[in-house]
Amino acid sequence: MASQFSLPRTLKARTRTILNLVLAAAGVAGACAAPAAFAEYPERPIQLVLSFPPAGATDVLARAVGQRLSQVLHQPVVVENRPGAGGAIGLGYAAKAAPDGYTLYMAAVSNAAIAAATYANQPANLGKDFVPIAGIGTVPHILVVPASLPVKTVPELVKYLKAAPGQYNFASQGAGTLSHLESELFRLRAGVDVIHVPYKGSSFAMPDLMAGRAAMMFDSIPSALPHVKSGKLRLLAVASDKRVKSLPEAPTMIEAGIQDFRADNLFGLVAPKGTPPAVIEKLAAATKTVLAMPDLVDTMDAQGVQIAFTPADKFGRMINDEMRDWNKVAQAAKVKVD
Repeated sequence: MASQFSLPRTLKARTRTILNLVLAAAGVAGACAAPAAFAEYPERPIQLVLSFPPAGATDVLARAVGQRLSQVLHQPVVVENRPGAGGAIGLGYAAKAAPDGYTLYMAAVSNAAIAAATYANQPANLGKDFVPIAGIGTVPHILVVPASLPVKTVPELVKYLKAAPGQYNFASQGAGTLSHLESELFRLRAGVDVIHVPYKGSSFAMPDLMAGRAAMMFDSIPSALPHVKSGKLRLLAVASDKRVKSLPEAPTMIEAGIQDFRADNLFGLVAPKGTPPAVIEKLAAATKTVLAMPDLVDTMDAQGVQIAFTPADKFGRMINDEMRDWNKVAQAAKVKVD
């Protein structure tokens, strides 16, 4: 006999049916709410973090791209410079940010790959702690020497350095930077004995280089080219695997006789791991729109920056390739930074 507190079977069935319908409706509502929330992104300013100080090549590129992203996304994109420790400070800060699309990182991929290979302790890893959004181009470095140095070509520089092993210095933007490892790669490939003198960025190295207290340096085009044009430095070659459009007369290092030499200095946008795919897709689409703007391409090209959109999946593979290749160079040159 049924308890006086139990419901009739028909009422139980109806109750279960109503409950199931309510739960199903709630599920549909929840499923619709998530895409709608992402569709509204961004609803507030976006922070674009980079690991280098103002006025350098990375900063110039970040501000040019960020300004145009703000136009496409209809929200301010605020550049945040966090230099130091070979890029580790900015990298670590961005990696620990909330993965909500409101903190992005302008990755100087080659520098990050070198830092991962040369620094004993890194707060984050570009390949593991971030998700790629898009590649945005390359900022090739150039090999420059003081105008007072009696060399006009890379072979002449090699001959000059070999005549006095261990007697000349090369300047760099800092220990464990691309500027440093490019010179180590040059030292290995050319078989020359030169001494590394690190500085805290290009602006600190340039006075000594122009004064002849350093024999050579690999530096970014925006930083070094004004001094080439003023006659205080001499441009010998570009470090990329292809000639730079704005410097058509400058040979690549390979064309100049240094085999197996490539340093393209890759740049792109990444976000902290866990950032929703819908947000990544929206940012990638906005970046593609920005990089197709003729005024951006022309402005950056004049400064030696080669703009090129790369989709997230391919950009991710390029990051892994850079990390593998520069790790090999660091090991061969026995470069470690405490």
